[in-house]
Amino acid sequence: MPIPEDVTGDEIDKDVRQELQSLPKTLAEDVARNLVMVARLIDEDPEGAYGYSRVALRLASRVAAVREAAGFAAYANQKYSEALAEFRAARRMTGSVELWPVMADCERGLGRPEKALDMAGAPEVGKLDKAGQVEMRLVAAGARRDMGQLDAAIVTLQSPELASNSVQPWTARLRYAYADALLAAGRQDEAREWFAKAVESDKDGSTDASDRLAELDGVEFVDALDETETETESEGEVEAEVQDGDSEASGHGDDDQGDQGDKE
Repeated sequence: MPIPEDVTGDEIDKDVRQELQSLPKTLAEDVARNLVMVARLIDEDPEGAYGYSRVALRLASRVAAVREAAGFAAYANQKYSEALAEFRAARRMTGSVELWPVMADCERGLGRPEKALDMAGAPEVGKLDKAGQVEMRLVAAGARRDMGQLDAAIVTLQSPELASNSVQPWTARLRYAYADALLAAGRQDEAREWFAKAVESDKDGSTDASDRLAELDGVEFVDALDETETETESEGEVEAEVQDGDSEASGHGDDDQGDQGDKE
């Protein structure tokens, strides 16, 4: 797959670069450039990212960072079985529990929420950092919702991290998930409160909390472009009507002149 000339491979994380040092230099550079493309495209063009991840995987399947990148690219394309296999491979290579929450979410994607809940109660969760533990809580709540256990999902999300006033990278998503669960349970007033709190903490727009809040408040947004097009169409219709009116007036004038000629 073509890679832009401005992509050198030096853009990758230093830890990943260190992993690639086990490869011959030229091969390491090729793998690095493909990994950069995966990172660039995974949000906007998941299919493209997946293609580059397959190239990197073909070149260096024994590198944990490559297996992890391939896992996330497959996950972004909802290829959950493939993603889970790649995450498991990366975990075997590194011994890290960092991927435990996303592995559990793959189980959800495969229609196995019970398995995800089992993973949420496993000893590995205690080894996760704070961000990982919050992510695991989100996955567990999602699994509860998959099973139709809305009240249990709400309780799962009730935690010190949710109650805290400090804003962390996970705060907006946690508040959003809690608001969404409350809304699903029919607790609209509480849901509105928590969507508002999610908006306050969502500085980078990682959720659509503002849209959800506006929807609850009955606010409708009008696309400025659509409005402009509508106004242009209306102006065109008015102009056409005026022209038609002028033509009709002109026609009547000719008839009058003809009548006068006949009288003369």
